[in-house]
Amino acid sequence: MNEWLTAQVSEPAVLVTVAIVEGSGPREPGAKMLVTAHGQHDTIGGGHLEMCAIELAREMLSTGPVARLERYALGPTLGQCCGGVVHLAFEKIDEPLSDVLAVLRARGREDSWRLSAIDGPATALLLDANGAIVAGAGEDAPMLDRTRGTHVLRDADGRRWLADPCFAPRAHLVLFGAGHVGAAIVRMLGELPCTVIWVDEREDMFPASVPANVTVEATDAPEAAVADAPAGASYLVMTHSHALDQRLCEAILNRADVGWFGLIGSNTKRVQFERRMAARGLPQDRIANMVCPIGLPGITSKLPAAIAASVCAQLLMVWEAQQIAALNASEPARRFASR
Repeated sequence: MNEWLTAQVSEPAVLVTVAIVEGSGPREPGAKMLVTAHGQHDTIGGGHLEMCAIELAREMLSTGPVARLERYALGPTLGQCCGGVVHLAFEKIDEPLSDVLAVLRARGREDSWRLSAIDGPATALLLDANGAIVAGAGEDAPMLDRTRGTHVLRDADGRRWLADPCFAPRAHLVLFGAGHVGAAIVRMLGELPCTVIWVDEREDMFPASVPANVTVEATDAPEAAVADAPAGASYLVMTHSHALDQRLCEAILNRADVGWFGLIGSNTKRVQFERRMAARGLPQDRIANMVCPIGLPGITSKLPAAIAASVCAQLLMVWEAQQIAALNASEPARRFASR
């Protein structure tokens, strides 16, 4: 996740950002890649567009301006079937931008905004979610419109700036169980925009290293991870013990703000758990929200990697639907704020 930001690069580099997309494009505004003379990290969508961007970035490493904005007509110019127009921002990683990116990495799971000058002297700033500067300097920087996504704006002198939100992942999963399936899921989610709390009583079951977006909790009180989870979190229960699974299910369904909840197991296990939870007084509408079996219909393989692929695809569908719902809910406020 965010390889462009986490890559350990010791040679000169250029950051390429999708600044504007008109019509159809291979990646969305805000997608990035880091280009060096000998490699690249991350992708803006591949194909001819990416090849041209890499060539231009490498030219900039030896000559050319510190930053530039280039327009690519995908169909007429590059022969790509997307057919839209993509504007790419190119920024050399000079000292101001390098400092900004270092602070961005350190901020981790906090929302940030990058503001970089495309024209004129190199200027790079990092702002927090409230618009306060946390890195860099630029008294002449334009006022940031935080109701928009990645975009290009102009200051009073007509100078162009790249405004680039770098938001912490909204999707959050609490995963109970460090067995083979849990480990396979963690490996896959390490490449996706989410954060994971991975919980198990058995400390020796966790691998020596985990992806940067994963936090390990080895605890004898796993129910506490349910209480500590943020509102709207997703939960996956797949421990080594049916009794523990039962306790965790009850703790999760006692919360009124669960985003999604899946329990590994068969239809038979679901029926047994439903009966026990109903006997303990859990509301039927909450019990009905429990997803069991988990995974996409039609995938029946019991291989841990196959189960993980199916469950991760299911989570992506859930999280994208939640993101769309959140955007739709905030649209009236965003329209009002932009007046």
